[in-house]
Amino acid sequence: MVFQNPSPCGGGFFYGQVGTSTDTSCSIDFNAILSMRKEAILLFILAVAQFTHIIDFMIVMPLGAQFMEIFDISPRQFSWIVSSYAISACVAGLLGAMYLDRYDRKVALLFCYVGFTLGTFACSMADSFEMLLLSRSFTGMFGGVLGALVLAIVADAVPLERRGKAMGLIMTAFSVASVIGVPTGLWLAASFGWRMPFMVVGGVACLTILAILRWVPALRGHLQREESVRSGMFVLSSILHDRNQLRALLFTIILMFGHFTIIPFIAPYMQLNVGFSEFQITYIYLIGGVLSAILLPYFGQLADRIGHIKVFTVSSVLALFSIYAITNLPVVPIALALVVTSSFFVVASGRNVPATTMITAVVKPESRAGFMSIRSSANELALFISSFVAGMIVEERTDGGLLNYQYVGYIAIAMSILAIGIARQLKLKA
Repeated sequence: MVFQNPSPCGGGFFYGQVGTSTDTSCSIDFNAILSMRKEAILLFILAVAQFTHIIDFMIVMPLGAQFMEIFDISPRQFSWIVSSYAISACVAGLLGAMYLDRYDRKVALLFCYVGFTLGTFACSMADSFEMLLLSRSFTGMFGGVLGALVLAIVADAVPLERRGKAMGLIMTAFSVASVIGVPTGLWLAASFGWRMPFMVVGGVACLTILAILRWVPALRGHLQREESVRSGMFVLSSILHDRNQLRALLFTIILMFGHFTIIPFIAPYMQLNVGFSEFQITYIYLIGGVLSAILLPYFGQLADRIGHIKVFTVSSVLALFSIYAITNLPVVPIALALVVTSSFFVVASGRNVPATTMITAVVKPESRAGFMSIRSSANELALFISSFVAGMIVEERTDGGLLNYQYVGYIAIAMSILAIGIARQLKLKA
């Protein structure tokens, strides 16, 4: 692996806003003018935006059994509800890649987040399977690009030597969504109907829009560089001619495919095969989320200290055992099942911290948002394919349980092993 130390002025918070000097003293000037407190505020707002984006996506999966009953649909049709978001985000990411790096990051963030908010409210008003499918597709148009933009902003604001910790903090949004968002969403769905979780997420998103307007400054550092992207095709062309970037996209696809083949059916499998009640399903996300929220920042700090590839490799190997256990689980005591699901949450989420950090470092800042948008498309394409494949493999038993989930697990294990090999070939820049 090749590692190049970033320029003293190239990776600091809000790089390029104050000046473009390459003198080593400019990092001291940045620290004097732009405090770490501003960085902390930015990371917090981005984490909240990521939280709402993730909970909007996650809440659909534990409501799978309810959707299948309410709309009288099959597991295969339910997989389309999940994958429609992904394929829409994939297409939007390809389009966004040609434009994101041409605008202030704050303007792009607001545009994507407003669209995501409108889509979330549309989901709450859907009155049929078809309308929900369309609403999820609309939300995905903005949600996928939003996630890529958040990661690009973090990579712009935080230098590589401590980016793992920042990524760990941002990615705790997934854990907080599991601990607070999903259980609360399930409670709201059980108490007020399935529409209420989407309405609440939309309300939180509206408050987040106000926070972005008030506290997020202009982020134009990437536009002040001589190599800043002016042509929409520049990003696509640079990726096609850069084996390292192509390798990073392949790494993304393989990793996501190995992750999301099993994710959509965890809750239905635990409920229909292992014997969880609707209320006990919340324990999966609560316990797994609490552990992940505590441990993810440490994954990032450890990766910054001993190396991202080492932490990714070890956590991926541990994930193999969790994947096998969770997809082959018979009827066992709830406590034992929760040990299995929680271990998966921790190691699968943990390996994503160094993985995402490495991916942000394979491209220069001036084309980072575009690349991350393409990466988001690759992510969503893998999510769509994995959800579709899982929906084709998993079948419903005559007694209502699920069949063939173990085969989905074997695919996920094979993809995880392949991802380790590809990760070792990535070359990091800044």
